[in-house]
Amino acid sequence: MPDNGAAPQRRILVSANAARRVAELKAAENVGDAFLRIAVSGGGCSGFQYGFSFDDTRQEGDVVFMRDGVEVVVDETSLELLDGAEIDFVEDMMGASFRVTNPNAASSCGCGNSFSIG
Repeated sequence: MPDNGAAPQRRILVSANAARRVAELKAAENVGDAFLRIAVSGGGCSGFQYGFSFDDTRQEGDVVFMRDGVEVVVDETSLELLDGAEIDFVEDMMGASFRVTNPNAASSCGCGNSFSIG
């Protein structure tokens, strides 16, 4: 395939379970037009940690991902660390939570909320 000089598009995948849970939480918290913001910040037991919050203000450099009518927004810096990740919502014996499967993470902590890169 010829190289057209365009930068590869970065992305995250939002599972149907995650989109459904975001829609449920939006309705329960009555946040209307808000979207789910996912951000990566320094901290946690492994070096970086994931943050999930509802937001209604877009910032310059935000990238929007859609799934089943639900918007998930990631800032450009966080997207560098999340490129190719899948965001899912899981319920198991340990409880219910959003889970990030991040191909950029060299290791992660036991709770799955923080990670390190190689």
